Amino acid sequence: MERIVVIVLGAATALGFHYWCFRMVRRKTVQEYILSHQRILHPNAICYWRAAMAIVAYILYFLMGLQNIAIILFSVAAVLDGVDGLVARQCNLISKWGEWLDPMCDKLTYLPPLLGFAHVGILSSRLVWMLITVELVGQFLVRHLLNLLNSSGAANNFGKIKAIICFALVVFCTLLDKNQAVIDLGDEILIACIILATASIVFKFVPHRLYADILSTLNFFCGITSLYLTYQHHLAWAIMVIIVGQLFDLFDGRMAEKHGGTKFGPYLDDIADFVSFGLAPAYIIYKSDGVLSWLFGLIFIGGVAFRLIRFVTVDKQRDDLPEGIFNGLPSPAGAMIVLGASLVAPPNLLSVIAMLSVALMVSHVRFTHFGRVMLKQIPKPVFFMASATITVCIAFVLKTKNVEMFGYMLSGAVLLYIITGRKKQL
Repeated sequence: MERIVVIVLGAATALGFHYWCFRMVRRKTVQEYILSHQRILHPNAICYWRAAMAIVAYILYFLMGLQNIAIILFSVAAVLDGVDGLVARQCNLISKWGEWLDPMCDKLTYLPPLLGFAHVGILSSRLVWMLITVELVGQFLVRHLLNLLNSSGAANNFGKIKAIICFALVVFCTLLDKNQAVIDLGDEILIACIILATASIVFKFVPHRLYADILSTLNFFCGITSLYLTYQHHLAWAIMVIIVGQLFDLFDGRMAEKHGGTKFGPYLDDIADFVSFGLAPAYIIYKSDGVLSWLFGLIFIGGVAFRLIRFVTVDKQRDDLPEGIFNGLPSPAGAMIVLGASLVAPPNLLSVIAMLSVALMVSHVRFTHFGRVMLKQIPKPVFFMASATITVCIAFVLKTKNVEMFGYMLSGAVLLYIITGRKKQL
């Protein structure tokens, strides 16, 4: 219990400090003070400070036994990762050296304690060394190649989400160190960090205009994979893959708006949506073995097809439909209604819920676009924290294999979207 109190205290102290910095750095007088004291308050100097604090925390925790102090100190060091970027943007102190230094200090903050926890047996040494290898390759080899190609090595969203998860993993390991009854998600979260670190490296070499098409293609293959897993009766895995496809679909439109795309992008996006959010959920309905499940599956396919065709041929041409507003429930949300219900509802009730989903999709009830409207209104720190939380939740589901909890999580998420997305239109 003592360790939980210390972790909460450390998190509250760190977040309170970050909020104070967020408010203060927007003031003109504070910006002038920072510019006149750059030796200690420059974003690069803040990077040095947080790396030094993390090293001191490592010594206190693993070598001196002052673990409670170390947890609070590390929590502040982790939050300083957001402060240096905030100062750089507000005071116009962004630099090429800072682009390299910031992720390097991130690694110096969370990799040593992860290695320490691997040494004491809390984490898998093999996975930690895999993460270290990927991180060092990205920091030194990849960034050197990017410099030769005159390309930016700035951190992308994959890298930022990975860093937040790694910071959280260090704190979680301190909890595991004192509470063996806590469900050990360490290795599963480590695997997620390795995947995100690898994705961060790969996408640095991809031309920006191809981002949207790549995400749509990944969404399409998620749908195909889900169909195969459903055929093999691995229902929970099939649903998990569709959820991953929804994450890809969430960002392909935003990437197309931000970076442009190819002429095939819109067609690829529609095909991927039909497979992942039409065919795959319909096959899950069919496999539920309910009365007339094959008929309800066909109706669901027809509903998604009608929804997509109406969107492309009619809704996009309407002048009275504001940008970022859907006419009818979007097909990813309609699919999620079915996916959540398939894990917790009996077959006959699943068919009824599927028909409700179809009714919402083909209706003229308006919903806000989550990716292009609602997501833009979420502050970036909150977005990265939410993304990290979703990743950890997925790791928890995979670890515990609690299928019903997974179903209720999906149902709760889509219900929240229906309420908030509809509320914005009132």
